[in-house]
Amino acid sequence: MITLDSKIPPGPLAEKWTKYRSTVKLVNPANKRHLEVIVVGSGLAGASAAASLAELGYKVKVFCFQDSPRRAHSIAAQGGINAAKNYQNDGDSTYRLFYDTIKGGDFRSREANVYRLAEVSASIIDQCVAQGVPFAREYGGTLDNRSFGGVQVSRTFYARGQTGQQLLLGAYSALSRQIGKKQVQMYNRHEMLEVVMIDGKARGIIARDLVTGKLERHFGHAVVLATGGYGNVFFLSTNAMGCNVTANWKAYKKGAAFGNPCFTQIHPTCIPVSGDYQSKLTLMSESLRNDGRIWVPMKEKDTRKPIDIPENERDYYLERRYPAFGNLVPRDVASRAAKQACDEGKGVGPSGLAVYLDFRDAIARLGQPVIAARYGNLFEMYEKITGEDPYKTPMRIYPAVHYTMGGLWVDYNLMTTVKGLYATGECNFSDHGANRLGASALMQGLADGYYVIPYTIGDYLSGEIMTKAIPTDHPAFAEAENNVKERIDKLLSIKGNQTVDDFHKKLGKVMWDYCGMARNEEGLMKAKVMVQQIREEFWKDVKIPGTAFEFNTELEKAARVADFLELGELMIDDALNRKESCGGHFREESATDKGEAKRDDNNFAYVAAWEFQGDNQPAKLHKEPLKFEEIHLAERNYE
Repeated sequence: MITLDSKIPPGPLAEKWTKYRSTVKLVNPANKRHLEVIVVGSGLAGASAAASLAELGYKVKVFCFQDSPRRAHSIAAQGGINAAKNYQNDGDSTYRLFYDTIKGGDFRSREANVYRLAEVSASIIDQCVAQGVPFAREYGGTLDNRSFGGVQVSRTFYARGQTGQQLLLGAYSALSRQIGKKQVQMYNRHEMLEVVMIDGKARGIIARDLVTGKLERHFGHAVVLATGGYGNVFFLSTNAMGCNVTANWKAYKKGAAFGNPCFTQIHPTCIPVSGDYQSKLTLMSESLRNDGRIWVPMKEKDTRKPIDIPENERDYYLERRYPAFGNLVPRDVASRAAKQACDEGKGVGPSGLAVYLDFRDAIARLGQPVIAARYGNLFEMYEKITGEDPYKTPMRIYPAVHYTMGGLWVDYNLMTTVKGLYATGECNFSDHGANRLGASALMQGLADGYYVIPYTIGDYLSGEIMTKAIPTDHPAFAEAENNVKERIDKLLSIKGNQTVDDFHKKLGKVMWDYCGMARNEEGLMKAKVMVQQIREEFWKDVKIPGTAFEFNTELEKAARVADFLELGELMIDDALNRKESCGGHFREESATDKGEAKRDDNNFAYVAAWEFQGDNQPAKLHKEPLKFEEIHLAERNYE
């Protein structure tokens, strides 16, 4: 049985991290050379962690399933990265970033972790500028900022609409330096399929070479997961198609608690679904809401072209309902408002499931060249996908799955409930509560990798300096590898009639319909049965061509979808248990008179941490109470 201990340092909130760094146990340079760390995932969190740990002198192995770390999904982030620099002199501060993040997450995250995130945010920008990340600059050469949802200051640093790509190239350059120095061994096209446990500690992984199919054993004194989110459980999402929950799920089955799995983020500005043939959705950056105005026709089922609808017949519903924040309300609020407008019959486009994002006024005020300089690549992307010119006609957008606030439960040190197993970035639950603010994912990934894990992992490894490298012929490695092999053989032996995508689409539709933007008890109970039926059918009728010992993408997908089919049920259980609305988790039974999320702080001000109890057995719920000492719990108000 697991025990939740958040290990939050004592003392005033603003001094916790500083005092922690000054008193944490250290590993001297001579001992670091003999300690091995495995990092799974090479996006912003993984690449920055690996580069930082290698720079400190640890021996590091990095695994990614892509052909290069540069293809990690972090590259897809568009709009920017938050930091409390207050360059605009508009009232920003570490405390304000901390408060905005807690409030944006609807008061469902830990104060200590979030304050630390805000505290180190400013250093991230300095680090990235030193690496050569080409952040946008004002005419005088100083770094520029823009606003994102849920805040009233401009704290977001950006590189046009490709901030994630530029930040990843910076982290990749740091990682490449360590690869060149032989401090990092890089394993491209390798997927982690099991955690190896020895005497209650994570001591390595089993990885599959995706090109040859060979299973490999790798030892580490500690294992760091940086494997991203699980939004693809919905099939259609803005995530890259390879994004999956497998690494997290294997850790969960080895004893790592899963925190708040039902907390998923629906992003309000995505290109709408256009047909059953689609395999993913495309994000339109939240930064567009700085200058774009969101509206729908006042008249239901209005089929006129947007340019033919006069101003007095347009409903700028976010500006009307939330005048203080307007179009820059948090993502969960904007998404629900868009769904509500479409449910009322005011949606636009062929499906009626879209709203307009209009730049007419911004172009008239600033000129097209200014808008092009800010968002040109996003406008080009939109035109290529839809065939419509957003300089001349409004974009059509609709909410879509984008991010997961849930993930492996971690303590203040970012360690899971398994000793020696850490989780960083999106794959942990720690910083965003029930809703992530825009431009905070990049901030968290780099904070964890550059500034948190290099300190916290040393506290654990200081007790491992006498542990010699464990040979991979140890029985625990053999058992773990055999478990992976048996699962692969079982998948290939089914030889059914339906493709992996057939099952993934079925699962995704159930999850979106009943555990998506709006949830209720009846729908969730129905979805639980449906997911169980799909899972049972999958293991009887999935068709996987090819063999295990070749480059077999269908086998890769099948193993990931098998994990999604189990995760989906846990998400539903978590949503059923949390009989309140908060952030992106909207229970229709718990809404205010205005249709906003209604929290129940007396009964649900906790982190739900689920413990695996065995296949086909209900998970056990553990609760970590959330204590708010600096912030007063209040109903979110963006009006």
